[in-house]
Amino acid sequence: MTQAVLTQAFGPQSGTALRLKQAALVLVGVLALAIAAKIKVPMWPVPITMGTFAVLSIGAAYGARLGLVTILGYMLVGALGFDVFAGSSAEAAGLTYMMGGTGGYLVGYVLATLALGALAARGWDRSFGMMALALLIGNALIYLPGLAWLGHLYGWDKPIVEWGLTPFLVGDAIKLALAAVLLPALWKMVGSVRR
Repeated sequence: MTQAVLTQAFGPQSGTALRLKQAALVLVGVLALAIAAKIKVPMWPVPITMGTFAVLSIGAAYGARLGLVTILGYMLVGALGFDVFAGSSAEAAGLTYMMGGTGGYLVGYVLATLALGALAARGWDRSFGMMALALLIGNALIYLPGLAWLGHLYGWDKPIVEWGLTPFLVGDAIKLALAAVLLPALWKMVGSVRR
């Protein structure tokens, strides 16, 4: 049974006002993704960027359709050459950057957004345990195409898992725990406001 996702629980529910709310959410989401990608928290063995946190949280909060529009809008802004990705810069931006080592992870962002949105519509974002499981699934959907693309680009004889997975596991565990607490807490706040 489909349930409302977080962004459907407030504001206009139909007509032009709903479309304006959705457009504003897409713009805010693209901006949040761009900012989160640039946040680097010092950590061992690699700094934590907040990009995956934003992707997974937006997927769950926005739902599959609005989340997809938002993540594709973010990709379009990046493809146009704007410095919105974690490792992009003035020297390496746009499609050139997107086709590099990060390309598979960006595909994974789209898959994870769809998955988190679909699972949130089934109520998985209402409790810590189910949200944590949804986030693990989303994270796997980011890593699978990411690692596959790295293997394609650099060859499977290279240490692909050591390059593209293991350095990020500690940071991802922290981000997943944070998101697993955040979304159910936001639902509780929405419930309190409605009472």
